Amino acid sequence: MTTNICLGFAGAIGNTPLIEIPSLSKITGCQILGKAEFLNPGGSVKDRAALFMVEQAEKDGKLKLGGTIVEGTAGNTGIGLALVANAKGYRCVIVMPSNQSPEKIDLLNTLGAEVELVAPVAFSNPEHFYHTAQRRSQSIENAFWADQFENIANSESHYQTTAPEIWQQTGGAIDGIVMSSGTGGTIGGVTAYLKEKNPDIASYLIDPQGSGLYNFITEGIFKAAGTSITEGIGINRGTANFYRAKLDGAFQGSDLDAIEMAHYLLKHDGLFLGSSAALNVVGAVKLAKKLGKGKIIVTILCDGGGRYQSRMFNNQWLAEKQLVPTGSIDRILHD
Repeated sequence: MTTNICLGFAGAIGNTPLIEIPSLSKITGCQILGKAEFLNPGGSVKDRAALFMVEQAEKDGKLKLGGTIVEGTAGNTGIGLALVANAKGYRCVIVMPSNQSPEKIDLLNTLGAEVELVAPVAFSNPEHFYHTAQRRSQSIENAFWADQFENIANSESHYQTTAPEIWQQTGGAIDGIVMSSGTGGTIGGVTAYLKEKNPDIASYLIDPQGSGLYNFITEGIFKAAGTSITEGIGINRGTANFYRAKLDGAFQGSDLDAIEMAHYLLKHDGLFLGSSAALNVVGAVKLAKKLGKGKIIVTILCDGGGRYQSRMFNNQWLAEKQLVPTGSIDRILHD
């Protein structure tokens, strides 16, 4: 008898569906496809990196029986690591900026992670969550610092799983790929693999305000301006994972673009997505416009909207941020 049974939490990670977004395909004249990473068991694309980083650490002897996983994260990697830790019997300590959504913080506590909130400061500040996590790992016996920004197991998870899945699901018929970047893991692994399969695939970054990656790709220098409500994406430095990316260009997207798209997709396509996923779809529309009609465009639907409900889908919060959606994406389509 043939069975299709996953072994525990880890076995359920990956093999997410690639779904068409009908309304945008019709509007753009391109087939707009989203890799539904919000359907991973931990609810985000970061489940893949969390599993790969932990299993590589085990192979390398950096994480031993009874050990502690420590990481600095905006939330989703922490959630994935907490679940992997529970499944494998490890302690989990998560350091994250205090300005992240309360839903993520509450969920991490529910999962049993030890959460340390720090002020949101510049990377150059020694109190930045990245540096704080590194120090915490050094103060704990038998601890492993996941270091998702520089740990190549992060991008390798997408090189070995996410990208091959996209290639197989499209039958190799893909004209463009676009996504945002935080650690650089997803964009690094996915674009590196797809460019090896077909160098003609148009590979683009969509970057929020307050990030320096757009200027790095277009001008060769890290230069950032403004701020963004998006969580887990946007950075003003290069990482080992990001430098794996094979990119042809970059777009910029605003907070209002992301909010407009998130509300539009919920109303018109039944997709309840987070800020980075919504911005990725903005990127897909921009790339469709650049490439012209009849193309197949893929993006990453990183996580769901439930982790941002008190912000992105809260009218009072949106009004305070002057981000009330108009109900139309015409400005995105014609920008």
